[in-house]
Amino acid sequence: MNRIKEVLEEKGITQTLLAEKLGKSYNMVNSYAQNRQQPRLEVLADISKILDVDIKELIVSTKTSPLEN
Repeated sequence: MNRIKEVLEEKGITQTLLAEKLGKSYNMVNSYAQNRQQPRLEVLADISKILDVDIKELIVSTKTSPLEN
């Protein structure tokens, strides 16, 4: 899972603009934003540079705290 859609909204950047800067189609970026498809790590790194965020901000952690068990 990723947070691309949320970060785009926080930054006020459209999926169309991200697609142009990535050199990907709008449909591909929309698939990433809707979590229908996950970008390769290299693409995620490019997205983080374009959005000026740490790559970790684009990923939803699946690790749970030991206290939650």
